[in-house]
Amino acid sequence: MSQKILLTSREVNIILHRLACQLLENHLDFKDTILIGLQPRGRFLAERIKEILEQHYSVQDIKLGFLDITFFRDDFRRSEKPLEANKTQIDFLVEGKKVVFIDDVLYTGRSIRAALTAIQSFGRPSQIELLVLIDRRFSRHLPIQPDYRGRQVDAINDEKVKVSWKENDGEDSVYLI
Repeated sequence: MSQKILLTSREVNIILHRLACQLLENHLDFKDTILIGLQPRGRFLAERIKEILEQHYSVQDIKLGFLDITFFRDDFRRSEKPLEANKTQIDFLVEGKKVVFIDDVLYTGRSIRAALTAIQSFGRPSQIELLVLIDRRFSRHLPIQPDYRGRQVDAINDEKVKVSWKENDGEDSVYLI
């Protein structure tokens, strides 16, 4: 299986800083904003964005949670392999807050639809935004678009986008496989 590098470690870092700046521009002090990483792969991106906001832009008290959407997906019973759920960690109220969902790749939109359903268990947010590292724009099954996108990718046919994080995979990179 051949792979083509779409983003190097340096490019990923530049994009992460740009995304953090865009969030800062729209949310300023984050007192009414919550970051929610979608498990499992959105967790790494959410943690990085929070770290950049705190260390480089001195934003304090950012609330960060992680949401598992496994059993909210409309296709969770269609897989041949057993599902492995991740842990939801949201130890604060989302009622009346601005929520920013964070995920690595926006593909069909089904994960985001599931997240919209799952977050209701924690209250009713005043607003929900979506931040993604990679937007596969010609693959949507649902009318969902990101508010913040790192890079648009036009993957066709059976091509896949693989995001690697140094915390999990030993390097920061994005490949088209």
